[in-house]
Amino acid sequence: MAIAQHTHDFVSHNHKGEKRTFYVLILTLVTMVVEIAAGTLFGSMALLADGWHMGTHAAAFCITLFAYRYAKQNANNERFSFGTGKVSVLGGFTSAIALGMVALMMMVESVHRLFNPESIQFNEAIMVAVIGLVVNLASMLLLHDHHHHDHSHDHDQSHGHSHEHHDHNLAAAYFHVLADTLTSLLAIVALIIGKFYGWIWLDAIMGIVGALVIGKWTLGLMKQTAPVLLDENINHEYLQAIRETIEPYADVLDLHVWKVSGHHYSAAIVLHNRSDKTLSEFKQLLSKFDKIHHLTLELQNS
Repeated sequence: MAIAQHTHDFVSHNHKGEKRTFYVLILTLVTMVVEIAAGTLFGSMALLADGWHMGTHAAAFCITLFAYRYAKQNANNERFSFGTGKVSVLGGFTSAIALGMVALMMMVESVHRLFNPESIQFNEAIMVAVIGLVVNLASMLLLHDHHHHDHSHDHDQSHGHSHEHHDHNLAAAYFHVLADTLTSLLAIVALIIGKFYGWIWLDAIMGIVGALVIGKWTLGLMKQTAPVLLDENINHEYLQAIRETIEPYADVLDLHVWKVSGHHYSAAIVLHNRSDKTLSEFKQLLSKFDKIHHLTLELQNS
């Protein structure tokens, strides 16, 4: 039973956000291919690291766009009992595994290059890295105004109220591009220092740093997605707030709250009624927990 309007469209379909994300995806993919090809051709691990790092965020943008389309098309598909909110979650977890393998391969290659340095064509590599930085800055401008226009707070507050006026996927895309910009700067610094001071080993060090950045992002994504896929219970504070709302009138015999998407919950609650409140009145009590879009409530009277 739903405590609000029953909807399965758990991935907000934002046309402007989707369009901007698509443009940034194209820019990112083109630059990624150029940087990886140039890094291989010119022998720069820092450039390769930046290219693969851009690939991690290109994967994230693909997941975002796929989630927009697939969730909208299947929002009312009865085959999905709780909607299609976990589509992007599953995609994120899958890409995290693949990206972890990429980070590992980058780390191995960078360490090998550190102890077995190869010549680098610095001028060509620096030129391509600067192009990558310019593309990242352009992507930031594409997402910046929309991100800040839609910005709001979204926390699992104890009272259950949420502010979901902004597009979480677009906000994440903005910060991915921001991280790419910082990684591009690392590549440029390594190449310039290597060119003028002869510190060729710094290029491999920056490659290692790039691998660590991807690895950290991978672990973060897995930590965010795995609990949702495994139906992990919501944080204790949220559960406690539900208990405190109910317990003046009934004993909570069983309580389960889990995510059916990144920001929408489902709940199954069994109560032993100690008052004259009806099932409808208990549902009304819980209506302030507006993130719960599916509520199964069982009431056992004395």
